[in-house]
Amino acid sequence: MGRTMAAVFNQLEWHWWPSYSAINTHRHSQRGACINLGPCNTGCAQGAKASVDVTYWPIARQQGVEVRTECRVREITLDATGKADGVLYVDAVGVEQRLDACVVVVACSGIGTPRLLLNSKSSAFPNGLLNDNGLVGRNLMLHPLAYTEGVFEDDLRSSIGPHGCSILSQQFYETDTSRDFVRGYTMQILRGAPPVETAVSGYFMRQVPIGAEHHQKKFRRLFNRTAGITVIPEDLPEPENRVELDTEHCDSSGMPGVKVFYRLGENTSRMLKHGIEMSKQVFAAAGAKVTLSFAPVKNTGWHLMGTTRMGNDPATSVVNRFGQAHAVKNLFIVDSSIFVTAGAVNPVATAQALTLMAWDHLRRNLNEVMSAS
Repeated sequence: MGRTMAAVFNQLEWHWWPSYSAINTHRHSQRGACINLGPCNTGCAQGAKASVDVTYWPIARQQGVEVRTECRVREITLDATGKADGVLYVDAVGVEQRLDACVVVVACSGIGTPRLLLNSKSSAFPNGLLNDNGLVGRNLMLHPLAYTEGVFEDDLRSSIGPHGCSILSQQFYETDTSRDFVRGYTMQILRGAPPVETAVSGYFMRQVPIGAEHHQKKFRRLFNRTAGITVIPEDLPEPENRVELDTEHCDSSGMPGVKVFYRLGENTSRMLKHGIEMSKQVFAAAGAKVTLSFAPVKNTGWHLMGTTRMGNDPATSVVNRFGQAHAVKNLFIVDSSIFVTAGAVNPVATAQALTLMAWDHLRRNLNEVMSAS
């Protein structure tokens, strides 16, 4: 399927590239190689998928990192000099505990991080920790997706392999003044669904009936013959897209929940529309029949970014380039909430790169960070 789609992009003279993925093709350390089972989202029995539990965590625990499960941090506290001195958290049995710290590092993503900061109020930060400029929780960005699916006459064995790891195109990634939007998007080519998903989704989409015609006439026309194109747009920061505390709805520990305000921007809407048109053009060139096409895709694409943005100017950002808080020098944020733009790619690799950079900065400047006021 990947070769078939790549040939079409070549025909159109559009960019394409093998999709990036952190999945072993050969045995590495104690982890096995990918055997192309397909359901990567449910976990990898081979250990081929480079998830945190088989990469960073084993090494961290060997070096003395302690993991406290079923605990919920509710507040970051400050000492008399304005430095972070620890956290208050509720343990597994519901008892509030305190953990002292010389440096506090937050990694709770685009909603959890602002929630924790906004709930950490003090005389120095009456509107929430680091929120002296009113930016904590602002500029929420997502990845609203468009999706188009095509069905081919030939059996492409499209269900074989990791679902989202075929090829991608960034033909429309950069700003083009001839279009009615700025920035751009990635076209991610998705493999076809495995057998059970093909049958179930096909039934609910009224493509595959139950009964005598199920297998021979309908199921076989879809299974291993479909390919999808997901359009990932570069959502832009808008201050009114935001996260706020919801004091009327608290969790089991009494911590306020969140209200999320998000409206699809006009620029993003135009990108999604353009992406669908281009996806249909790809399938037409491939000789495939388009059976699905819609945007935004419900209940997916919700990468959470931008709510504690980084920058050089403390007046317009929450942390600096190393994720170090402008207002509290021994507090770091190392997740996608510090992004200044969503980009048109999955955010995890970028978040990991920023985290490694932050740790390297912290390691080299630890004494200075701890002594700063």
